[in-house]
Amino acid sequence: MAFPNQISNRNFLSPIGFKFNIAKNRKIDFFSNKVKIPGLTLGIANQGTPFKRIDVPGDVIEYEDFILSFIVDENLENYMAIHNWITGLGFPENFEQFKNLVTNDDGIGDEKLQFSDGSLAILNSNYREIAQIKFKDLFPYAITSIDFDATVSDIQYFTAEVSFKYTVYSIVDANGNPL
Repeated sequence: MAFPNQISNRNFLSPIGFKFNIAKNRKIDFFSNKVKIPGLTLGIANQGTPFKRIDVPGDVIEYEDFILSFIVDENLENYMAIHNWITGLGFPENFEQFKNLVTNDDGIGDEKLQFSDGSLAILNSNYREIAQIKFKDLFPYAITSIDFDATVSDIQYFTAEVSFKYTVYSIVDANGNPL
């Protein structure tokens, strides 16, 4: 007899079971080594009464930033992909930087190219995909520095952290059905 209120799979979710993919540039996700599923907060409204204000669920959800850590490759390709994306969005030197960011391979400008969709695959203990977190309209707004230090005795390879904003995310199973 099945117990519908009991957990059927008693394996624990592993912290190393993930893969991140970003549509805009595959170099970014290749060495990803740490990521957090962003939290979300539902706003609260106050309902007035003659005696006390009562908190009730609001109607606005705030999403935390999506933060991805990755190992920087020797040629700085993945780091520069993010650096150039942020630079293109902010165009600190000239307007061409933004134009280059939003121009497709055919030379046609499309402002949607400043964003990218991304997905975080969650893997089970057998490294099979069990769910995906699908992010809509990602764009980076911060990347950490790279600090060189000649006094280090053990080589620790560089990691960088990039912070993304996005419109919304959804969680689906391996077949694309909402969980």
